[in-house]
Amino acid sequence: MPDRRKRADGDTTSGTLRTPDATAVPKEQEPAGVPQAPDRAAGPPAPQPQDAQGELRQRRGLSLAVYLTSATLVRSASGGAPVALVALTLARAGHGGAALGGVLAALLTLPNVAGPWMARWLEEARDPRFRLAAAFIVFGLMLAGTGLTLDRLPVVLVGLIVIVGGLCDPLMTGGLSSRLALIVGEDTRAQRRAEGWDSATYGSSNILGPAAVAAITALTGALTAVVALGAAGVLAGLLMFALPKEHRTAAARQRSMPVRDALKVIVRQGPLRRVMIATMITSVSTGGVMVIAVVFGRNLQGSAGAGAALGAAYGVGNLCGALLTGAFPLTGEPERWVLRLIAANAVAVGLCALAPGYVLALATFALAGATSAVLFTASLAVRSVYSPPNARAQVFVTMAGLKMAAGSAGTALAGTLVGIGPRLALCLNAVVVASAVTIGLTDLRLTRRRSSVAGPEDTSSSAK
Repeated sequence: MPDRRKRADGDTTSGTLRTPDATAVPKEQEPAGVPQAPDRAAGPPAPQPQDAQGELRQRRGLSLAVYLTSATLVRSASGGAPVALVALTLARAGHGGAALGGVLAALLTLPNVAGPWMARWLEEARDPRFRLAAAFIVFGLMLAGTGLTLDRLPVVLVGLIVIVGGLCDPLMTGGLSSRLALIVGEDTRAQRRAEGWDSATYGSSNILGPAAVAAITALTGALTAVVALGAAGVLAGLLMFALPKEHRTAAARQRSMPVRDALKVIVRQGPLRRVMIATMITSVSTGGVMVIAVVFGRNLQGSAGAGAALGAAYGVGNLCGALLTGAFPLTGEPERWVLRLIAANAVAVGLCALAPGYVLALATFALAGATSAVLFTASLAVRSVYSPPNARAQVFVTMAGLKMAAGSAGTALAGTLVGIGPRLALCLNAVVVASAVTIGLTDLRLTRRRSSVAGPEDTSSSAK
């Protein structure tokens, strides 16, 4: 893990050691001239046998495979749920049709605002696996229950069932990702690689979930599709018990940060603050890219299918970018990667706007999707490196929730802007993304300036 004394915001530690939770601990003062007895207990650990190291790597690799399987299942259920709910209401005559489906889909995402409190509930657990498993199973039962009760219960009660399932959604995204580093160990390269694979589960799930709903609905009906997604959520929850147990003491659980303090950490911690703001701005662009793709493809080729293909190209590029970071993990300071990748994404979106023909538009949309996926992986690394241990899940979930909110705003904005032309809308998106780099660099420069000004003042104060 990178040395926290060399962070990008210019923070330095003088006369103190910093523990992983960013609390300062004074250095022990040793009496001058008194020889210190060697501390045998504090000496370097005995090297492990080669076969023990190989067994440890194999066990962690198996745990990572279980994690990725569970993440893909539950995130596919989450990604396909809105489509399935709309398909279900359309299939039931006299039950509100697409309007009711849209309301249920909105009720599914609305509880994400409670994400920080759900994350703290996760952090206070003796063994977080049980609460993750419970959340996944409840989500799966909620989906199945919605499908089975839509004809039998009042719509208000069905909506309450959906809201209960939506409360589990933050734990399926940022909450689950916050436990990844504990599974793969402290090796930085292994963590970056695992974050790449984790990013791939988001990309693949956004494709697999809706695709599964479409296929199952066509074969057997929308109700079967809803129940199948629910079963995927339940299976993902059961897989949680195959992950290694986390040993958390009562003291560690009691140190879980209040939500207000966790939010202050995000705002005051330079890299977290900058990445949060930058990714929120970028999400305004990515949230509307599918809407713009449909109109842009239809303008280029004269068919709605061409627009859907542009959206699919973006999704495929996103998945390929995530897989690339899994195979070749990012190295170095993750915040720098975030700013560089935002700039690359701005260029890619600009190229989408300038594409003269359909084939080049497919390529540029795939490139935009790939840069977006690698950017997301880098943002996961920033959260992992700079989150205090007693607010790790809260940082992950809060930043994910703010990003989702910005993406939703971007979707609504794209629906308005696309009326004036998809090329102009893409150009505006590129400018918005580029502004995130400018804001991030400005924040970094101001933080460094404040640090350099505060340094001499602190020195003169201590001299007095």
